Amino acid sequence: MEFSILYSIPRTGILDTIFLFFTHLPGSIGQLWLIVGFILLIFKKTRKTGAAVLISFIGVLLFGELFLKHAVTRLRPCQIDREFALLVARPTSSSFPSTHSAFAFGAATAIFMDHRKSGIVMFITAAFIAFSRLYLFLHFPTDVLCGAALGVVIGFAAVKVCDFAVKKYNAKLLCQKE
Repeated sequence: MEFSILYSIPRTGILDTIFLFFTHLPGSIGQLWLIVGFILLIFKKTRKTGAAVLISFIGVLLFGELFLKHAVTRLRPCQIDREFALLVARPTSSSFPSTHSAFAFGAATAIFMDHRKSGIVMFITAAFIAFSRLYLFLHFPTDVLCGAALGVVIGFAAVKVCDFAVKKYNAKLLCQKE
């Protein structure tokens, strides 16, 4: 069934360009979210959010990329159907979960919880990144859905950790919004 979903996605030259952009936007392991997190740390008003984005990144890296991908070792669609013409190099890593999706939804969640308007923009961006993984035949739909869910959970937990640190320790690095 998952293959039928992937095969049913219409593909055109303009969509190729759009989804290549979104799949490369975050970098190979989500470097964009590190940059966003560090930029948010600079400003007092967004410092706690920046810390939450960085904690979310670390959580996805450790649990999604380093643990789940190696524990599940699911083949990617492009590793099973080698006849499908890829627009990117064929990855050798496991498919489950989509850590591109997890990094994006983790950051979006962390931002949304403190800055709603910016968070909505980030969720839209995360959705495009996640769909790009399907469009490019790099992940199954369940990889992307589970990656997105993992990111939301880790992003939410990261914000709660930062809230706790601010409340409990009145950490200067994690100043609350004024």
